[in-house]
Amino acid sequence: MYQKQLELNMPALTARLYELYGSRWDFYQILARLEAIMKKAAAERKSGYLFEADEDALSSENGTPWYLNQKTVGMMLYVDLFADNLLGLIEKIPYLKDLGVNYVHLMPLFDCPKGENDGGYAISSYRKVQPRLGTIEDLKAVAAEFHKNGIRLVLDFVFNHTSDEHEWAKKARKGDPKFKSFYYMYKEKSEVDSWNATLREIFPTVRRGSFTYLKESDEWVWTTFNSFQWDLNYSNPEVFLAMCEEMLFIANLGVDVLRLDALAFVWKEKGTVCESLPKAHTVIQAFQYVASIACPSLQFKSEAIVHPDEVIKYINGSECHLSYNPLQMALFWSTVATRDTRLLSVSLKNRWSVPKNCAWVNYIRCHDDIGWTFSDEDAGWLGINGFDHRKFLNRFFTGRFEGTFASGEPFQLNPTTGDCRICGTMASLAGLEQAENLNNEELRRMAISRMKMMYAVQFALPGVPLLYAGDEKAVFNDYSYRKVASKKEDSRWVHRIKTDWSGKSECKSQKIVADFVKKVIALRKEEPGLGGSDIFFYDIQDSHVFAFRRGTIHVVANFSDSPAEFMIDAWSENSTDLLTGRNFWNHQKQLLAPYEVRWLKEKIEN
Repeated sequence: MYQKQLELNMPALTARLYELYGSRWDFYQILARLEAIMKKAAAERKSGYLFEADEDALSSENGTPWYLNQKTVGMMLYVDLFADNLLGLIEKIPYLKDLGVNYVHLMPLFDCPKGENDGGYAISSYRKVQPRLGTIEDLKAVAAEFHKNGIRLVLDFVFNHTSDEHEWAKKARKGDPKFKSFYYMYKEKSEVDSWNATLREIFPTVRRGSFTYLKESDEWVWTTFNSFQWDLNYSNPEVFLAMCEEMLFIANLGVDVLRLDALAFVWKEKGTVCESLPKAHTVIQAFQYVASIACPSLQFKSEAIVHPDEVIKYINGSECHLSYNPLQMALFWSTVATRDTRLLSVSLKNRWSVPKNCAWVNYIRCHDDIGWTFSDEDAGWLGINGFDHRKFLNRFFTGRFEGTFASGEPFQLNPTTGDCRICGTMASLAGLEQAENLNNEELRRMAISRMKMMYAVQFALPGVPLLYAGDEKAVFNDYSYRKVASKKEDSRWVHRIKTDWSGKSECKSQKIVADFVKKVIALRKEEPGLGGSDIFFYDIQDSHVFAFRRGTIHVVANFSDSPAEFMIDAWSENSTDLLTGRNFWNHQKQLLAPYEVRWLKEKIEN
């Protein structure tokens, strides 16, 4: 298997590496070293689940991939918040199976600094699990038990940066020239300023600019995100080779999918914004060809929270077959705030299409904040000012707009521009927290309907529907993070919540939502028409309604708290709503109650 994959993919890999490092005198030595790394990793996959997964991936290349099967349903979770530790996670497998989840993304679990560590995204060692979670052997045990139970394992590959406590960073601090060249380190402030002149500030409340001053060595190090996250220098081939070893080590633990964290930032060129540069794609393609040779079943998932035109560029057979869908996520929230589906409808119609055998990972909430990554061009076409609309959304979801139902927290508020991102659980942002706090039955009914509608639309879209642990139970924000020194400056902890397995704190409205989530997952799994990638978006008839068709299933959703109407374009006279079992006549406008959604499957008579 290895030799065949090597012969098939090595020419493309060599071409990518030549683009990056071809001017070096030792280019062919770099290739030889990389081939030895890949051969060693492949030899470790010659039996068991990984061997079978590789064989299956290669034998079914022309079929429908598993992530386009309607039975694939995902969840992302923090091990400690969900199950205390890795061995405890094994005990929660029955819960996952009962819910219908068979794709589980474990939030960062590799060793990281104590205290502030960006939720684990500051890696101190790619080969050691955080001691409080367990060991590498425990992680292997989780992978084995997941696979026995038909669950695929997803982990993060944090490859743009390491923590400042990583062995490489420690050696760089001590002046080791080899490891100083693993990072971007400069003595001259003028050099730092020349880079900063064109860079976007990602975390403006942490530090202005993209560099951190190291007092002990009187120099500056590139830190795009937090000051303890040092950006790796991929213009140095030693970094690429070292990170290939780390990637293949992680893959061989039993991992099915790697989420490529912050992939847009991995290549730097002076005078540019250093985001989504052409050679960033080259680096990712090189990693993809390494994986295709050494671990053919491994899939990459893109995490590019950038302009929609840039997001789509990472989704292809040479980079990432899977990608988060930040546009769908952001516009779901935008639409429930405005009750106007035009921006959602136009944007997804224009920007949904992905290459064959690729798929979106559709989500409503995740571990991270909500950034308003819609296209200003799409908004402008509808007469919407993008800047003003983002200001409105920030006010709406942080409770600063009259009549809002949302209970959210601002994240990384930029003191200069007033821009921020939004944190909170789905239930809190969708109004259920407010309804329960006010004990208002009408607000409660609307919030429940709003959440059910959003879930029903998410689970009808092509791709992988992804839940964020806790949202399936409609949990509310946890504001206790404000009292914890290591968390109080990071409002994302408001939705990073310890799972309450006792159920004692669950209220009736949360139980209604939880039951619906379980129901809609089961319905999706039973309906082959919701598999595959085909989708047709309807033109706007009523600005309250978002609608699309999957084969002979028409999904119509009222995103507002007012009645609406819509007429589907169906071949047959009648259809059945898969969500309720009710029958409808197709050749007249259908009246939709506030937040009502229907999965209308045509009754085709032979």
